[in-house]
Formats: sequence, C-alpha cells, structure tokens
Amino acid sequence: MRRLVLLRHGQTEWNHTRRAQGHADVPLDDVGLAQAKEVAPVLAALHPVAIWSSDLARAAQTAGAVAAECGLEPVLDPRLREFDVGPNRTGLTPEEYAVAHPEEHAALLAGEIDAIPGRETRDDVLARFLPALTTYADGLGEGETGIVVAHGAALRVAVPAFLGWGADPGESFGVLANCGWVVLEHSASTWTGGMEQWRLIAWNRVVPTPDFTPPTAVG
Repeated sequence: MRRLVLLRHGQTEWNHTRRAQGHADVPLDDVGLAQAKEVAPVLAALHPVAIWSSDLARAAQTAGAVAAECGLEPVLDPRLREFDVGPNRTGLTPEEYAVAHPEEHAALLAGEIDAIPGRETRDDVLARFLPALTTYADGLGEGETGIVVAHGAALRVAVPAFLGWGADPGESFGVLANCGWVVLEHSASTWTGGMEQWRLIAWNRVVPTPDFTPPTAVG
C-alpha cells in the first residue's frame, strides 16, 4: 500500500476576510500558524518519507511546520499553486468584485472563465498540477506515505482527475477546511479482482478543536 496525504494550507487573513488569493503570496495569520502546528504531529505520526508543497507562502509555511515535526525538508513546487484568479479578482471580496468588475463577475457566475482576463481554467490547473502529483505518487515505494501541501480549489479539481473519474464533480466535494486533508491510498481491492489502484479514503479530515468553524471557499 502507498499513501498520499493532500493538505490544504492554514488560514490567512485573506481567508478570514473572504478575499480571493489566487497566486498572491499571502502568509499565514496567527490562526493559520496555530493550525499548522496542530496538524503537524498528527501527520508526522504517518511517518511520511517526503513533503512537497506549493511555493506560495501560505502553503510553504504550513509545509514547513509539518516537515519540522517529521525531520524532513519540504520540496517547493510552483506547479502546486492555487488557481490564478486574475488581477482584477485578486484581493477582493465577492461583493467588491461584483461592484468593481460587474461583467467579469457575471461571467464567473455563468461559468464563462475564458472571458475573465488572467484567470486559469480547470484544464489550465490540471495541466500543471496532475503531472506533479503523478510524479510524487509514482515515486513512493511500497508502504510509504507522501504529503502534498496545496490549496483548496486546486485540490478539489485535481483529486477526482487524478483518480480518473470521468466527469468534473464540481460542487459535489465540500470545501476543504484550512489544514483539512485528503487521504488517497494505492492498494489491491477485491472489488476490482485484486487490481491495484488509487482510491479516495478520506476527504476533509481535520484536527478537532473546540473553536472549529466551517471553512470558507476562498482559495
């Protein structure tokens, strides 16, 4: 059995205020730093052999906390970045974006992503994210676990594509919490005649805390 754990970064101030981040290099806030420290020993208990991370600060800081607990050095990979939301969307709340750029906002609601300057499509993100994820998965040996630290929206499209699901599940997946994680395992299954394949084991596992609040959907 091989295992991939896909972790969303901790909270940033822009997450808290519902501002779109995209490729903006926003660091973790105090809550996010605490979340990263809380999740680190939980994931370290899985004895990962490698940690790969988006190079954006919020992911790299989260990966650094986990890696320190594991005695590893994270490998930063820009292919693991969040969707680029375009220059006009970056840093704005949904309400601010609707007022400042009503035509783009209407196109976003209609799913007409190609009409939004600078915004990546699902296919754009998969073209860079999937090769990275496949390389990491293929490099794991039997019994080994690897951790990937990335971003909520990118992970929500990359996971089903990596598993070979035929259609985009879209909103069928819930929003990953900050420092929520996904577990994928590669092993044989009696349902497939003993054939080995990657399967989704868990989505949005979190470290329980008394003040846990529902996640926000902004990257």
